[in-house]
Amino acid sequence: MGIHYDYKSKRGERAMLKQAKREARLASKKAKKGIIESEKKEEKVMHDIQKPITLEDLTNPNKSK
Repeated sequence: MGIHYDYKSKRGERAMLKQAKREARLASKKAKKGIIESEKKEEKVMHDIQKPITLEDLTNPNKSK
């Protein structure tokens, strides 16, 4: 009968642990997403508007901009 008596008395403690776990998981996802988005922003380079786009620009993967 001890287990049943303890169950409701620890409800608040379990809820707080669950909430902390949820917040930690959310924070790690946001941190990971922020890192990924910052990498995407760095990689994206705009093409010069004044220069016409050539086949060489589109197909050469080794060309640095």
